[in-house]
Amino acid sequence: MSSLARRSLLILFATNVLNFYDRQALPTLTEPVRKEFHLSDTQIGLMTTAFLLLYAVIGMPLGRLADRANRKKLLAWGVSVWSALTASTALAGSFGFLLFSRLGVGVGEAVCAPVATSWLGDLYPAHKRSGAMAVYMLGVPIGLAMSSFCCAPIAQAFGWRWAMAAAAAPALLLVPALLTMEEPARGASDSAPSAAPESPWTLLRIPTMWWIIASGSLLNFIMYAFAVFLTSFLMRVHGLSLASAGIAAGLIYGIGGILGGTVAGRVGDYAARRRKDGRMVCATLAALISAPFAYFAILQPAGSMALALPLFGLAYCFFNMYYGLVYSSIHDVVCPSLRATAMAFYFMVMYLGGAAFGSVITGSVSDHMARRAAEAAGSPTITEAAKAVGLQQAMFIIPATAIALALVLYAGSRTIEADMRRMG
Repeated sequence: MSSLARRSLLILFATNVLNFYDRQALPTLTEPVRKEFHLSDTQIGLMTTAFLLLYAVIGMPLGRLADRANRKKLLAWGVSVWSALTASTALAGSFGFLLFSRLGVGVGEAVCAPVATSWLGDLYPAHKRSGAMAVYMLGVPIGLAMSSFCCAPIAQAFGWRWAMAAAAAPALLLVPALLTMEEPARGASDSAPSAAPESPWTLLRIPTMWWIIASGSLLNFIMYAFAVFLTSFLMRVHGLSLASAGIAAGLIYGIGGILGGTVAGRVGDYAARRRKDGRMVCATLAALISAPFAYFAILQPAGSMALALPLFGLAYCFFNMYYGLVYSSIHDVVCPSLRATAMAFYFMVMYLGGAAFGSVITGSVSDHMARRAAEAAGSPTITEAAKAVGLQQAMFIIPATAIALALVLYAGSRTIEADMRRMG
């Protein structure tokens, strides 16, 4: 690996860490924010759903721009915007302002994935892309873990507003580092000469792309339900404090996610050398294995943290293998001149097609089940105990969706070889 590739991968990885640190900051602080603004779980989920819907729509033109314009400057702009809007959340005086801030974060973050993944596709040849993509996507669990580790204790000590302001500070170092990067030529790592740029409409004629989009809808439905409500779940069901729940969630994200991402990189590149559908087959198995771990983690009764935490960590480990395996598979079936567009198209269709609704649907089911629990207990109001029951029952959406994810990934594994031959 050249020094240019190593340095670029490091900075892009750091960008993704901050991306998910700032994205997770508000969900980590759900309980104090919920109580201050008297929010329902549906409203909590709605903030993430609105964020993702705007992210999906604005991401498509930004992806097209990333295939044509200076990616370095575009990414530096995106980091600046999402960090400024993260900091502005500290000034919120209403649910409306919270929602506005989250939408602004979505606009800035929509730049990150199309730019970074196309950049890595130009730096790394096909047989090394799973490893590079897995390292980059380790930013997801590490960013989530750092957000949980840092935001929850800061909020418990100084208040949630200080935690949101602190989340934006690393951009002051990251943006100058981004502007020093050397951008690779598009298609630089591909063995065949780059063909003339193709029309974005050719993406519609790639069967594997549609299966990957469907899988992304299911995977991200799971991941946002998980990320938005995990800390709340640990506090309500297992009685942890905000700081303790943040640390526990951070361990799940950090240990499980890093393990899953590392294994995905090694297994994915090994499998790709053995068979053309190797990455997709591995992703199928990972999704299938995740379901029972998630089910039994959610099922554990109050106080069973010694068993619930490892089970959640293993479930998250297998969920997180998706990124290194499937994102690199997109590059296997899409020409270099369309890779940023393909990622933006992937995000747009899969979020609009269901992924964006994971948090709001889980929140709505939680509210519904909490009302039923309160009625069953004879309470005229929804108590915190009823909210704990409701959220625990709602979280069973996660393992059920994981089984559907495995089926879709298997279907994609049956078409990828023909699509790779078609691309040449």
